[in-house]
Amino acid sequence: MKILPTRILFCLLTLCFFNGQSLAASSTFPDKPIKIVVPWPAGGLVDAAARLVSDKLQAELGQPVIVENKAGAGGALGANIVAKSDPDGYTLLLSTSALNMNVALGTKLPFNFTKDLEPIALVALAPSFLVVSSSSNIKTVKELVANAKANPGKSFYASAGQGTPAHLSAELFKTVMVLDIVHVPYKGGPPAMIDQIAGLIDFHFANASVALPQIKAGKVRALAVTSSNRFPTLPDVPTMVQAGVPNFEADQWLGIFAPKGTPSAIIEKLRLKINSIVALNTVKENMILKGMNPAPAMNPEALQTYLNQDLNKWTGVVKVANIKLN
Repeated sequence: MKILPTRILFCLLTLCFFNGQSLAASSTFPDKPIKIVVPWPAGGLVDAAARLVSDKLQAELGQPVIVENKAGAGGALGANIVAKSDPDGYTLLLSTSALNMNVALGTKLPFNFTKDLEPIALVALAPSFLVVSSSSNIKTVKELVANAKANPGKSFYASAGQGTPAHLSAELFKTVMVLDIVHVPYKGGPPAMIDQIAGLIDFHFANASVALPQIKAGKVRALAVTSSNRFPTLPDVPTMVQAGVPNFEADQWLGIFAPKGTPSAIIEKLRLKINSIVALNTVKENMILKGMNPAPAMNPEALQTYLNQDLNKWTGVVKVANIKLN
């Protein structure tokens, strides 16, 4: 019988020991409170989604699920905290497409999104609305495109800032429709909406949580929604594709992640629980009221494919538009 060298035997025994510990931890998970880090301020869209899920997840798991807001650095502060946390399932991240967009933009971050975080499940898809002032003569996307083409360099669009979803969505629109339009960055969505209402800019892609109250109040006109389907509470507003913009979809995804290395059994348990929570009618209704569509349940392979395709889309937009952050 061949005797294994001492070093190899030690490594095998060590591996078995840690695998045993991992399996034991997975079987008892959770046996203490879970924290969901939201890298954005309280009261916003991401925070609302986190609290909707955390309330139900707490009941499902029998342990407190605490939402902790760690805003800063465009979402990177909170994401870094989770990326550097113990991979045991007790510290999770609920973030958005901003993670992929930062990679596409080449933003220098203290963590590596694809290497340091493990996707668990998507929670919601948050569309934006292409809006104009209610005082504008523009009634359709086709009219907006025709006006921009007739006046190159004289159509101005707003965003919540350089490199934000509103900015990249407009650049995708610009690329697909071959437009010469000018970017006007603001410090956040609400200031951009104020000038949009006043008619000081021509249009912008406003996220639903900011746009819906103003659309319903008649202060801005929605020309289209960026999702693949019409938004439930505004069924008369077409999608961008229906409005004549081919291959256009620009939802923000909201997803839950764990530190890389979290045991697969824990990831799977959380994935199944979260997917079942998102499928609840009460959760769906609350999400729609807050400007989100509940995300479809995906297995790990489908989820990774979705995230990869999203990254490729925004990487292409950044490259074609030659977007560089200061």
